[in-house]
Amino acid sequence: MFRRTPRTPRGARTPRTPRTPRRARSALLSVLAVCAGLAALLFGTGAPPAAAAGSQPCDIYGAAGTPCVAAHSLARALYGSYNGPLYQVRRASDGATTKIGLLSAGGYADAAAQDSFCSGTTCIITEIYDQSPRHNDLTVEGAGGAGAADVGAPADALPVTAGGHQVYGLEISAGMGYRDNSTSGVAVNGQAEGMYMVTSGTHVNNRCCFDYGNAETNNLDTGNGHMDAINFGTECWFAPCYGQGPWVQADLENGLFQSDAGYSRNTANTGTGALPFVTALLKNNGQNHFALKYANAQSGGLTTTYSGGEPTASGYSPMHQEGAIVLGTGGDNSNGSIGSFFEGVMTSGIPTDAADAAVQANIVSVGYGGPTGSTGTLNPGSEISLRATTACCTTEYVRHQNDAAVTSTVTSGSPAVDKGDATWIVRRGLANASCVSFESRNYPGDFLRHFDYRLYRQPMDGTAQFRADATFCPQTGKSGTGTSFASYNYPTRYLRHYNHTLYIASNGGSNDFDSSTSWAADVSWATGSPWAP
Repeated sequence: MFRRTPRTPRGARTPRTPRTPRRARSALLSVLAVCAGLAALLFGTGAPPAAAAGSQPCDIYGAAGTPCVAAHSLARALYGSYNGPLYQVRRASDGATTKIGLLSAGGYADAAAQDSFCSGTTCIITEIYDQSPRHNDLTVEGAGGAGAADVGAPADALPVTAGGHQVYGLEISAGMGYRDNSTSGVAVNGQAEGMYMVTSGTHVNNRCCFDYGNAETNNLDTGNGHMDAINFGTECWFAPCYGQGPWVQADLENGLFQSDAGYSRNTANTGTGALPFVTALLKNNGQNHFALKYANAQSGGLTTTYSGGEPTASGYSPMHQEGAIVLGTGGDNSNGSIGSFFEGVMTSGIPTDAADAAVQANIVSVGYGGPTGSTGTLNPGSEISLRATTACCTTEYVRHQNDAAVTSTVTSGSPAVDKGDATWIVRRGLANASCVSFESRNYPGDFLRHFDYRLYRQPMDGTAQFRADATFCPQTGKSGTGTSFASYNYPTRYLRHYNHTLYIASNGGSNDFDSSTSWAADVSWATGSPWAP
């Protein structure tokens, strides 16, 4: 997709600017079980088939006759028997690299291996391995017609849980992207294909183009129909678009399509909203039909937002795909977009709706973003809520409201969104492992950080400045109770509530929030069990 003049994001989060992640199918019994489930859906009960033990998305698609030709994930195996590497990281201290694999065959990423390798320094993701037999591995994208060469994403920017394990996702900021221009088995010249990715509705913008799928092999815009990729974001290319988005769209080159007309023909398609985990799906027969679907990746089934003809403009029917794979940018490396990626596959041929439904059920079974199993402590991975201890405010908790960090009353009767906003996941300090950082429960990859002494919830961008601003060092509570949190880069300033707003404050100073009145109590916090279940 070529770059257009950016517009002000609509319905998207705009962070403030800081100062200063073998090849075989499952065992025969597993495949037969999947086939039986698919047959039941097609000819019997109408309910999605239950995936057999060990059956993962590519097992399901393969059993349905549409094998994966690409399978990428930083979080887990996409085949029940896969036991190879998921991705490669490179550390800044000495340029050394290592491959991050699985805890067990068909299981989840060994995030502890990354943590150990990157301890005391930072790492970027340099390669994402294809789990399919095609070996269509993604490396950092080079320059294109609309963007300079990209850089690798920080390896620790998007910690999440999957299957009860800590894993990492891929968090894309502007100027980041991955690509393979020399692939095997990917659809070309009007061949049929399907694809999905698990992404997030909390880390989006309206810039071009957060894509995963089929693109040009030369990093240039070579014309209508030369791409076939899922796009996810808030860019409305063809008006009208309904709601605020983000929308699942088809990047077919020179347009983000919600229908054959480009613009949305579906007034009910107002976008996914700020779901923390979204399944986005596109399938295209390459001749005269494509379809778009989405789902909450944590629960429920798929919703079809469009199923119909190819775009009516010249060049789209038939399609002219070139067979490269892109992740995080447009086909010509338009790289102003932001986005999150946890897993995705591409298939040879169009999967059945039954197979799509079974894959969605498998994704839900992963439990992306589910509870860590550890609560109420400051140990990494524990989920907590932080309660004020000042006499006036003992029912108030640290939470985010939009991007700002505040304190407000939260009770058992509070709405679920408020309870989620008041729940934080403790992480090793982004700047110092002996301290802590606080990741938002509702916004994966967003952390509590200070800017001009005030606290905000913002996405981790990998910079040293952000890491320092989002790191806090626990001490015994200054009031003699609870815990106080010193700012890592301003060690005489502590996390404080003042007029229901969060600051890093010193004990006395020129700012109102530095007032010595009740300072010791205001900077002392009770660490307790999380409000979110």
